[in-house]
Amino acid sequence: MKQTYTGSCHCGTVRFEADIDLSEGTTRCNCSICTKLRYWFTFVPDEAFRLLEGDDALTDYQLDAESVHHRFCGRCGVKPFGRGFAAELDDDVPGDFYAVNIACLDDATDEVLAEAPVEYLDGRNDDWESEPAETGHL
Repeated sequence: MKQTYTGSCHCGTVRFEADIDLSEGTTRCNCSICTKLRYWFTFVPDEAFRLLEGDDALTDYQLDAESVHHRFCGRCGVKPFGRGFAAELDDDVPGDFYAVNIACLDDATDEVLAEAPVEYLDGRNDDWESEPAETGHL
């Protein structure tokens, strides 16, 4: 069931809320940035995300012109979310999305997080339709 979660960076400068159904799944990826950040996320459509505070504190990192905008708090360095566009998102509907960092959800209980299904993506090999051979480290 979809629920409105609040989230923040470590220092609390960046605060957001997002409408998420964690039972619909979360994602872990083995690309270089996700692996180095140990990033665990869920996709939400543009209209399901609201930045409440801290837009002026966010730093943007983008690997190339085609990649996600990785948004980091300039004060504490935590990445609460990323932003991008997908040709297919949520039942093959194209659109803008946010990739919300599950670890930054302030009011998601340990039990809800433990029950959330995880899909693994092989971003390291640009094979987004396949699961990596090894996922234990993700």
